[in-house]
Amino acid sequence: MIKKEYETSRSLKAVSLDTELAIIGGGLSGVCTAITAARKGVKVVLVQDRPVLGGNSSSEVRLWILGATSHMGNNNRWSREGGVIDEILVENTYKNKEGNPLIFDVILLDKVKSEPNITLLLNTAVYEVHKSEEDTIDSIKGFCSQNSIEYTIHAPLFCDASGDGIVGFLSGAAFRMGAESQEEFGEKFAPSKEYGELLGHSLYFYTKDTGRPVKYTAPSFATDVTTEIPRFRSFNAKEYGCKLWWLEYGGRLDTVHDTEEIKWELWKVAYGAWDYIKNSGQFPEAENLTLEWVGTIPGKRESRRFEGDYIMRQQDVVEQRIHEDAVAYGGWSLDLHPADGVFSEKPGCNQWHAKGIYQIPFRSLYSKNIKNLFLAGRIISATHVAFASTRVMATSAHVGQAIGMAAYIAKTKGADRVEALVEVSEEFAGNHTLQISDRNTQVAIRRSQYLNPREILEEGFIPDLQRELLKKGQHIPGLELQDDTDLVQQADIIPSSVFELEELRADLLKPLAISTAQMLPLEKGKIPALRVKAQADSDTVLRVEWRVSEKIGNYTPDVVVETQAIPVKAGENDILLECSSQMPEQAYAFVMLHKNEAISLYHSEQRITGILSVYNLVNKAVSNFGKQTPPEDIGVHEFEFWCPQRRPEGHNLALQIESPLTPFGADQLKTGVFRPTTAPNAWVASPDDVQPHVTLHWTEPKTIRHIDLFFDTDYDHPMESVLMGHPEDVMPFCVRNYKIVDADNRVVFEKIDNYQTINHITLEESVTTNTLTIFVEHPSENVPAAVFAIRCYS
Repeated sequence: MIKKEYETSRSLKAVSLDTELAIIGGGLSGVCTAITAARKGVKVVLVQDRPVLGGNSSSEVRLWILGATSHMGNNNRWSREGGVIDEILVENTYKNKEGNPLIFDVILLDKVKSEPNITLLLNTAVYEVHKSEEDTIDSIKGFCSQNSIEYTIHAPLFCDASGDGIVGFLSGAAFRMGAESQEEFGEKFAPSKEYGELLGHSLYFYTKDTGRPVKYTAPSFATDVTTEIPRFRSFNAKEYGCKLWWLEYGGRLDTVHDTEEIKWELWKVAYGAWDYIKNSGQFPEAENLTLEWVGTIPGKRESRRFEGDYIMRQQDVVEQRIHEDAVAYGGWSLDLHPADGVFSEKPGCNQWHAKGIYQIPFRSLYSKNIKNLFLAGRIISATHVAFASTRVMATSAHVGQAIGMAAYIAKTKGADRVEALVEVSEEFAGNHTLQISDRNTQVAIRRSQYLNPREILEEGFIPDLQRELLKKGQHIPGLELQDDTDLVQQADIIPSSVFELEELRADLLKPLAISTAQMLPLEKGKIPALRVKAQADSDTVLRVEWRVSEKIGNYTPDVVVETQAIPVKAGENDILLECSSQMPEQAYAFVMLHKNEAISLYHSEQRITGILSVYNLVNKAVSNFGKQTPPEDIGVHEFEFWCPQRRPEGHNLALQIESPLTPFGADQLKTGVFRPTTAPNAWVASPDDVQPHVTLHWTEPKTIRHIDLFFDTDYDHPMESVLMGHPEDVMPFCVRNYKIVDADNRVVFEKIDNYQTINHITLEESVTTNTLTIFVEHPSENVPAAVFAIRCYS
């Protein structure tokens, strides 16, 4: 029993934590920052003010995770973000392909709790910042509402991933809120004050079928959506959750301090919308439906954006500007919303896509005023217009991974610096003993062991940061991994077979109801002739175009190489497609067959890594209407959309190629790029190979402890985390089973039922050998085995 007499006052229980990186905010950006840093040996405290991780992707908000893939509705092929966020999305698809948000919560918690270097504080809100100097944070204070403990967290490095930027704000870091004028950065898409300068919050609801009639009585505060909401007819009985992304409000208020007011307004609309669906008589299919869940906190889009050494702007996105300090990328559209949200008569969003993905520079990921403060998530240094693209969760997570790795660089390179200083000091001090007892001096010495973010740039460690990120699967457009410590670079690689694309067999006959293109990886020089098989209902003409992308590495077919009009007779046809032009350099070419409902084309069930069909599709969810046509000069391009279809559709064309395509050799395993770019960048085995394998041979024995294998989990698949549901739990290109044997034919590692992109293997004991052979099984009879990379380390 505890019995306490009256006291004039009491203090909260206090706990002090010392760590190397304090991350405030447990959304996807904070989670991926923490995991990336922790796996490299950095001690992390992750502070989250909610009971679960994930932020807007959690079960508290239930927004699907998206980034550069944009629901497969843009021209950004193979652009799903890599690294930890890829691992999480692949894991969720495997364990939770139906998109249950509660299961996704557990996947995130499991990932974080599995890392011994992470101390996780849930339900803990940061409210105070202490600085050791005007521009340096020493510690933060947070209060946990569940255990009534006040935490003080000391660290040399801090990362604000809190969404509203609580640490940046309390520390005095420069920030912006609202939209810049067109003149400040030359951004032609900068919105008018009438349109609004802030994106609002959203709040969703879920429904379920009970199998029997259910009545609904709206609360007294519910809004009559038929009189208050201009687009009330868009509500229906089939759509719920984040498909109601346009249920948005707050863009004309203070999206930090007015959040509770905004939430109440969204509640009014949500309950009023359900009243309309249930009780208007317009939706008899809703009779057996009931509300299963209504959000209790809104999902925030925008509030403060903090200033770094570089402020990203519209031109960085649209022009795909190159940055020497690139550490991440984005690819979502420039996506602004009317400030009046659901109460606006305007469309719910105003989206304009770039022709490809764009680089995000390191200079935008730390405060320009507070030396030891990283910026992650939606608060990175960007204008309102650039933020309209960088804000989405997969992009924010990708940025977080760069920050987590930067903390590792700050630690290791800072330690090297201190070691050098110690050597100089010892030489200077001779036999004198130095006594250091002052707390501030101790703090200063400890902090000197870590570079601050800007010093990573100034002292020339960006290449080190980029290299470490690439090694972990963090794709950075335009960069290839150059790693002298990778023993595979010294090995001869002997494959059991190599796939040559000479023919894709004819399995299916489909009408040419949508303009269709086959993407083919071609070498510089002559474009090979193709043959396709077709049936025609009547004599007609098939329009064919050969196109490429103006910018190498993009997949927007905006340059017409050659056009043809080919007569087609009624019945079966074997059509020769010839192109007299040359490929200026290695890249993907698009062989386009334009819509003709009198023609049906044969397609193939075969699916090959780096080979893809695309279609001139409409995807209204991301403002894709087949062609992007800006209504005025708003600083974006006009172009067509050519996008894949989701499986089980999206079959390749059945075709024969005059000269077989051969970009699938074992030399691709050394390229340093782990997804298709201008080529497949993968070794692909022949489908006829009954035991596909590659052998690594060294002239002298090598001692190996660590092996990395990179497999194809279809970087074109967006893997939306909730609501959508997916037809597969494992991507059809992924190698499921493999084993590794040494020169004595001893199995040193074996994996059954793999589903992940990257397998980081640490052998129980090092193996010394001059030969390693990796045996892989074909994923299926229609998909040959493919591997992007093999890397070996001592």
